[in-house]
Amino acid sequence: MTPRDASDDSRWSNLDRPPLNAAALRRGLVRDGGHGGLYCDIEVVQRTGSTNSDLVALAAKGGAEEGAVLVAEEQTAGKGRLDRQWTAPARSGLFFSVLLKPTEIPVARWGWLPLLTGVAVATGLSRAAGVDTALKWPNDLLVTVGGEERKAGGILAERAGDDGVVVGVGVNVTLRAEELPVPQAGSLALAGAANTDRDPLLRGVLRSLEDWYARWRAAGGDPAASGLQETYAAGCATLGRVVRAELPGDRSVVGEAVAIDGDGRLVIATEEGVQEPVGAGDIVHLRAG
Repeated sequence: MTPRDASDDSRWSNLDRPPLNAAALRRGLVRDGGHGGLYCDIEVVQRTGSTNSDLVALAAKGGAEEGAVLVAEEQTAGKGRLDRQWTAPARSGLFFSVLLKPTEIPVARWGWLPLLTGVAVATGLSRAAGVDTALKWPNDLLVTVGGEERKAGGILAERAGDDGVVVGVGVNVTLRAEELPVPQAGSLALAGAANTDRDPLLRGVLRSLEDWYARWRAAGGDPAASGLQETYAAGCATLGRVVRAELPGDRSVVGEAVAIDGDGRLVIATEEGVQEPVGAGDIVHLRAG
């Protein structure tokens, strides 16, 4: 990837939302001479449809190595799960994707990567932004606004060729109430974050991702040995709640979310006494358990 800073005539049009400093991000995060940390390159673009789509396509052409990071100041066709759109005003959030190639880890354990990314984002933001965060299984970042649980971010993982996974992250940072896409959404600013400067926030999240990814790889992808399974469960707002899982094929399951199993699935205990692991589907929080 060829580094280039995001810049256009509107660069300073909103002084409340200054642009990211790509050169400083690269100095602080990119490994020196190919040695050291995870990140090989960080590119910041002014605008794109989806950083995930761009990085998946680049990886498929052999144009990106593991640790390539693509950041957009604005996404016009950002993607969530189930092909949902994710849009926000320019420079109002963190919108980025990272290429990972854990080729030495059994593919069966790659399903933990979106959950690992969720843990990294939540822990990184808790430190860097000074705001309480929680995770809704499998991949939503929650904050509290006015006593209500609100979605402030999400994670999407996509395969990139035979040997890679692109993890994409979108986080609302400075969105004001009138800018929210839906009333149930939130932002770090609305949740009372002590810091909404996106440069240190992005740096904190990427360092947290680098740390968790290294731990997971060192443990051979084992979620228990790496501490990932326990940490995810501790920060998961879904556990202990009565939930409805809306599953493929127009099927739904209602019960208490009781555990995250070794495959990263949500285990739901139904009223019939059955413990059903859910690997994919929409989860609706109904009430506390």
